[in-house]
Amino acid sequence: MKLIILDFDGTIGDTKSLIVSTFQQTIKELCLEPRTDEECAATIGLPLKKAFMTLYTIDDATGELCTDTYRRIFYRNNTLGAVRPFPHTIETLRKLHEQGYTLTVASSRNRHTLNEYIDEMGIKEIISLVIGADDTEKAKPHPEPVLKILQHFSCNADDAIVVGDTHFDILMGVRAGCHTCGVTYGNGKREELIAAGAEYVIEDFAKLADIL
Repeated sequence: MKLIILDFDGTIGDTKSLIVSTFQQTIKELCLEPRTDEECAATIGLPLKKAFMTLYTIDDATGELCTDTYRRIFYRNNTLGAVRPFPHTIETLRKLHEQGYTLTVASSRNRHTLNEYIDEMGIKEIISLVIGADDTEKAKPHPEPVLKILQHFSCNADDAIVVGDTHFDILMGVRAGCHTCGVTYGNGKREELIAAGAEYVIEDFAKLADIL
């Protein structure tokens, strides 16, 4: 494998508390029926509007209102240092880069915010390509984000691995024909990752170096 395609939320960056609190503030502001933190967290990995339409039976216009409200509140909450990398992610990514692997990111988050986080974590120079929600017409679990990365690098699917913490990430990789690795420290569960088709499941990001 030559190309590593990484999810961000729950894989590189620990964004769960920030995301869930922003969901809850959005729900309260719009006077929507309450949802638990677990229900909100289960939508992480989906595009924002789809996440709200998973939590509620709402029309497209209400979905847009939820999305706009969330983004406004998230911008307020997203202070410097609000998102920290998971243990061993940064040093492992640097090690893999030094070994010649091409590192990329495919996320349902918008590219601007992704680039801000990647820059803040000091890994901008080792991430060769970032694909965000605004770069594709179809989001994960559709394979389009991965297919765009493969095409960009003229890389065969069998030479790439998709790494993520939710079944959405694994399904995206499987549908693109890539190898897949799930991580259990993020927002997904081991059994969900395996059911989605993960070839590997690791509990520590450092172990990614051992399976490549």
